[in-house]
Amino acid sequence: MTPTTQPRFVRADGPDKVTGSGRYTADLTLTGMLAAKFRYADVSHARITKLDTTAALAIPGVFAVLTAADVPDVHFGPFVADRTLFARDVVRFEGEVVAAVAAITPEVAQRAADAIVVEYEALPVITDIEDALGAGSPLVHTGWSDYGAADPVVRDRNDASFSSITKGDVDAGLAEADHIVESRYVADGCHAAPIEPRAVLAQWEGDKVTIWTSTQVPFDARAGVCETLELPANRVRIIVAHLGGGFGGKCGFHYEAHVAALAKATKRPVRLLFSRREEFLAPDRRREGMVIDITTGVRNDGTITARKAWIAIDNGAYTADAGFFPQLAAMHVAGPYKIPNVHVDAHLVYTNHQPSGSVRAPTAPQTCWALESHTDEVAAAVGMDPVAFRRLNAVDTGAVGPSGQTYGEIGVQQCIEEATKLVGYGQTLPDDEAIGVAIGWWPSFAVPSGAYLKLDGDGSGQIITGAQECGTGAVMTLRQLAADELGMDPENFELVYQDTSVAPYDMGATGSQTLFNNGRAVVAAAGQVAEQLRKLAAEFLEAAPGDIVLADGHAHVAGSPSSTVSIAELAGIAAGGELLIGHGSGAPPAAPPLAGSSCVGDLGMASFVAPQFSCHAVRVRLDRDTGVVRVLEVGAAHDSGTIINELGALGQVEGGVMMGVGQALTEGTQYDDQGRQRNAGLLEYKLQTCADTPVIRTHFVQINTPDAGPRGAKGLAEAPNVATAAAISNALAKLVGKPVRRLPMTAERVWEAMQS
Repeated sequence: MTPTTQPRFVRADGPDKVTGSGRYTADLTLTGMLAAKFRYADVSHARITKLDTTAALAIPGVFAVLTAADVPDVHFGPFVADRTLFARDVVRFEGEVVAAVAAITPEVAQRAADAIVVEYEALPVITDIEDALGAGSPLVHTGWSDYGAADPVVRDRNDASFSSITKGDVDAGLAEADHIVESRYVADGCHAAPIEPRAVLAQWEGDKVTIWTSTQVPFDARAGVCETLELPANRVRIIVAHLGGGFGGKCGFHYEAHVAALAKATKRPVRLLFSRREEFLAPDRRREGMVIDITTGVRNDGTITARKAWIAIDNGAYTADAGFFPQLAAMHVAGPYKIPNVHVDAHLVYTNHQPSGSVRAPTAPQTCWALESHTDEVAAAVGMDPVAFRRLNAVDTGAVGPSGQTYGEIGVQQCIEEATKLVGYGQTLPDDEAIGVAIGWWPSFAVPSGAYLKLDGDGSGQIITGAQECGTGAVMTLRQLAADELGMDPENFELVYQDTSVAPYDMGATGSQTLFNNGRAVVAAAGQVAEQLRKLAAEFLEAAPGDIVLADGHAHVAGSPSSTVSIAELAGIAAGGELLIGHGSGAPPAAPPLAGSSCVGDLGMASFVAPQFSCHAVRVRLDRDTGVVRVLEVGAAHDSGTIINELGALGQVEGGVMMGVGQALTEGTQYDDQGRQRNAGLLEYKLQTCADTPVIRTHFVQINTPDAGPRGAKGLAEAPNVATAAAISNALAKLVGKPVRRLPMTAERVWEAMQS
């Protein structure tokens, strides 16, 4: 069924958000509520020799001060169990929580947190990811080998997770080449920087706790509370109010258990509100810094014979959800190219930096930036136009990828064609302008999900979903899918979501998976209700159920439009008997098979399910006196399967492009030599604004992808962030005369490159 085009489709959460009547977690208050504050390590690596809370507890208005001694001694982590709620014996980054305070006001709580006495014995601070891999490097975790870990995770000392991809014989492939090109690129870490700093509110009723929290993954947050406080799932309820953005930074389990523990200790509701500085310093979800070495062999005719790469990823002090990042980075540095011989080694490296995690398209923008900058270098080595080189070597329908995956119908070549047309690639430009091109890819994450759907007696509908809305509009689009299946209007449906005690499991707003997975579940649930409606209508209209068509709010007999009954009337009939209720759990598609390759540390990313492809072409202007770069125009072409809600999809591309512009030119975390952040605030950490926004033109190459998302859709939200920095880099290299090999490519770094 073709989705209804809804160019003026009103998002269910839109009016509350634009009028200011919507309530976010920070807006929630409960009677008798206390304020929470944390005492952070404030040093990057040290052994705790003294921790005294006496002075803090003596301050009037302080109700509780908790440390590691007050909660179960549980190590947790989705891939490596290397973390505890509070620091125990050793602190490993400046934002680690040492103690938590609940007090009558935020000011009193902060005064108490400051009054906690913490004394340390300094330990070596490890900040260089290459040095950390050395055999003689001090360890971030001396007891690393005792930590529990997922079976496929390969670990050794400061190497928290290792992965490799091998296909063919890379040394033989390099020997066949006429040219060998070697490149090194270094990317700084950066932040998700959502508009809303995180907030958590917890309240106990008997032995059950309800936690309101600004998370992208409510069920993951519940699992974390259950694990660390040793509670069964039916005693923990997670509710999310409106979420003010996340971009991956609010994935995972963060501070819900800390606040729940404070609420239990005080027998009062407790609320934690982060300052902007805390939002930069404390959470274990920032974009990972990387070092990327790439070697490519190429023949004179432009065909690639081999690629060899080495990647080191800054894990930070704890592994969080970054365990699979090496495999993901390895796939991205190999790239969507036809290469017969591949070998990539990727390491996730412990340091005393803030932990890394799932910020929008983790590892992909950095590796794409390095690979696509390198690709222009390879094209130059054989004297080919960069676009022609990509057309020759990029995968297409039926091609075999770098890990042995054979692709069905995909639209890489169409993306290259459309993106270059959108910006007029090849046109004559002023001396201070150039156009760069880059291609990228991203998987669609296939995971279980579930949804319920019911029609009330008046014909209005309700969708109950575990999906989480983080601002993308993906959950809002579920109404369209239900409406298409039932022949109704999206406005007829209410959404009930973001509550773990009401809805079935969903992975949350992460991995661009909401529409891809929960959309299938909603279609399945709506399909059950549709069958019930057809049976009712068949009895009412004296026809066969198979002849009943649902459209425009009515059921009619095919070929007899006058023989009709409204869905509202059928719902009223059902209200006196069997209710119209459906449930769905769209089974996730299987990972494509691989041939002729091997993968070490395989954590599910050795092949890409329903891969998304993109090409971005960017026109930039360079001020050679200052090194300042201005992005003028972006052409973004995407193969994201069938587009369900074009207006929402356009918004995701535009937002992803602007996030990529920021990462390309201004956004990067700066550390001192002791591993402490120097720019943990919006005055120093330079986000892009509306004034920096270029003209963005988007084209969707709509290829129906069987056995993917609903109606042949793929994921979308992360892909627009992948190729943007790379395309900017390639345009800039034409103006500078060589690549700028450090990300972000700030004005200072561009100017220095021009001088050298």
